[in-house]
Parts: sequence; structure tokens; C-alpha cells
Amino acid sequence: MARNRKRQDPAALEPSQRQLRAGELIRHALTDIMMREEFRDPDLNGANITIGEVRTSPDLKHANVFCSPLGETDPNEQDRLAKALNRASSFVRIKLGQRIDMKFTPRLNFIADHSYDEASHMDAIFNSPEVKRDLDD
Repeated sequence: MARNRKRQDPAALEPSQRQLRAGELIRHALTDIMMREEFRDPDLNGANITIGEVRTSPDLKHANVFCSPLGETDPNEQDRLAKALNRASSFVRIKLGQRIDMKFTPRLNFIADHSYDEASHMDAIFNSPEVKRDLDD
């Protein structure tokens, strides 16, 4: 007997409008929390943190938060910050629940955002004399 397999629609792999809206709501609230709250962790105390993107699960119960220290390009420093934020995620989640109006406050997983480093590396490659020479021809 042949089984009916549901094929994954490529559009189903992309986040829904609901997920995108919730991610932006969470990102704005987290940015406010990072600016205004005092942390006990010495790695977070006085740190300027950039929240680049928040990706939520389809049920909005989990969120991956891409973060980096403002102006910092050292990958070790970015990873250290993400680990410190994961240690403080329960505190941040409580503060987030007080600021957003959602049925559930998502569990937060902080991930070091290396996309800025990759973008600056690509920019340096495009501005190199060899590549500029090829682009001008």
C-alpha cells in the first residue's frame, strides 16, 4: 500500500508573517531591555549589545536571538557575549514577558552574530585592486 507523503512546499520553510511580526516585536523589546537593565554578570555589565535578528519557531515558544557587541569584531568576544546572555536568559525572559503582549513568552537562545564580520570581509574583497580591475573592464 502506497503511503501519502506530504511534500514540503518550499514556501513552508520560510517564516510566516506571524513569525516575522513576533520576531520584530521581541527584537525591539530585547533592545530596550539591553539598554535599560542592569546585569549582575560581569561579562554583561556595561556591555553595548546589538540584536541583529530574532527568529521564532512556528509555535512562537522558542526564539533564536542573533546578538553581537557593538563595534566589536573579535569572534571570541562575540561568543563570550552569547554565552553570558544564555546564562542570563531566564532574567531576560522575565523582563521580556513584562514588555510584550503575547500568549507565551518564548524561551531565548542567544547566538553570536558573525554576519557583520562576513559583510565587512566581502566588502574588503570587493574593494581590493584585483577585483576592482576586473569589475572596471
